Amino acid sequence: MGVTWSNDAGLTLTAGGKTLEYAAWGPKPSDAPTLVLLHEGLGSVALWRDFPQALVDATGFGVLAYSRAGYGASDPVDLPRPLDYMTREAIETVGDVLDAAGIEHAILLGHSDGATIATIYAGSVSDMRIRSLILMAPHFFTEPMGLAAIKAAGVDYVSGDLREKLGKYHANVDVAFNGWYDAWTNPDFEAWHVGDTIDHLRIPVLAIQGRDDPYGTLAQIEEIETRIYSPVETAILNDCGHAPHLDQRHATMEAIRDFCARLDRIEREPVQIA
Repeated sequence: MGVTWSNDAGLTLTAGGKTLEYAAWGPKPSDAPTLVLLHEGLGSVALWRDFPQALVDATGFGVLAYSRAGYGASDPVDLPRPLDYMTREAIETVGDVLDAAGIEHAILLGHSDGATIATIYAGSVSDMRIRSLILMAPHFFTEPMGLAAIKAAGVDYVSGDLREKLGKYHANVDVAFNGWYDAWTNPDFEAWHVGDTIDHLRIPVLAIQGRDDPYGTLAQIEEIETRIYSPVETAILNDCGHAPHLDQRHATMEAIRDFCARLDRIEREPVQIA
C-alpha cells in the first residue's frame, strides 16, 4: 500500500494524472473490506463530515474518501468540463485510486454524481476488487425538475450565499461549481443517458433514494430495477431530500449496515464442493 491510512489533513495520492486529497478511516485494506466514497457534484472529502467514521462504526469496514480533481484541495481542472465528465472520471481515475490506496476488496459508495460514477465504473471496467455498489441518489438521465433545481442553485451561487458556503470546502470554488453547473445546464446535456451501464453489472447493489429529492425522482431507481441482472435492494426514504446520509441518517446507516453485513457473511461462507 503506497498511502498513509489516516484521516489527517493534507494527505494526497496520485490518480488519473492528478494529485488528489484523500482521507481514510478504520481498518486498512489488508484487514477488512473498504468502502470507497465517491462524492456528489459539489462535494469533497470534508463535506462527508462525520459520515465516514459512522460507516466504520456501523460496518467494521475501512473507509476511503477522496476529492475528485477540481474539488476540495485536489488539483484543478480545465473548464468547461466535457459533458461525459462522469464517464471519464470512472474510466480514467477510479481504478488508479484503488491502486494507489492498495484496495483489495472494495464497495463503491457513491452519492449523486458519485453514485453515477460508481455505476459506470462497475459496469464498464472488469475489476474483481469491486464486490458491490451502494448508490445514494444516483442519476442515469436528466429530468426536467432536476435541471430546474440545478438552475436554481446557479441563482443562489450568484445572488445568495451558496458560493460563500462552498468556499469553505474548495480551494477553487468557481472551478468546483462552474464545472458541475455548466455541464448540467448545457442544452446538449439534456440527452445525456448512461442507463446502459447498469446492464453490465454483475454485483449486488443497494440503492437509496429520498422521496423529496429535488434533483431526481424514483424513476432513477426504477431504471436500476428494470435493467439490472444482479441482486438489488432499495431503500426509499420518506421526508428525505438529495442527501439521505444527512436527511435520514439512521435509516440510511441501518440499510448500509445490514447490506454490508449480509455481503460479508456470504463472502465468509465456505465454498461447498460436490
